[in-house]
Amino acid sequence: MTLHSDVAELLAGAGILDVDVDDAVADEHVRSSAYQRVVSVTASSRSRDRDRAMVATILRDPMEMVSKTAVVALVDRIAMKVTGPAEFRQWSAELLPEIDQLTTEAHREFIRRRIHDWLFYLSIEDGHVPTPAELAKATDWMQRVLAEESTSLAVLALLTESGSTKKTRNIAKDRAGNRKLRTK
Repeated sequence: MTLHSDVAELLAGAGILDVDVDDAVADEHVRSSAYQRVVSVTASSRSRDRDRAMVATILRDPMEMVSKTAVVALVDRIAMKVTGPAEFRQWSAELLPEIDQLTTEAHREFIRRRIHDWLFYLSIEDGHVPTPAELAKATDWMQRVLAEESTSLAVLALLTESGSTKKTRNIAKDRAGNRKLRTK
């Protein structure tokens, strides 16, 4: 497969007809934007059957930063769409062999950490109250997401005490004091 045929296949599969394939091949910014549109269409679909093949195709892009960004966007969108941690764990496990094809270890590790963060988030949404040790394994980004979005007083209290950054601790403290939240 060539980059041209990969981009053409992704766009056609998503029903995106207004992107010039030659322009996308020549310019990684155009290609990145096209990948984001493909991810958006794919994530909005009810079926997850094409996700692994789409990720494999995107990850063949010679610009790993472009492909990593698109895969992270898909991970983020699917995490917000699934019914819980078990469904997300199963979905992400199917992608890991494709993610392992990235040549840059930092890119592989970033995607793995993002998946871990979303599993952590989804388990909390499912009622789990993490320990300080579990919280410490979550990235600063995920701790801030939790501080901004969690409705659990127990989670906000944990973030107030053990959040990795002052900003996260302050957001959690303010939200815990200013809102009527669930007690679990």
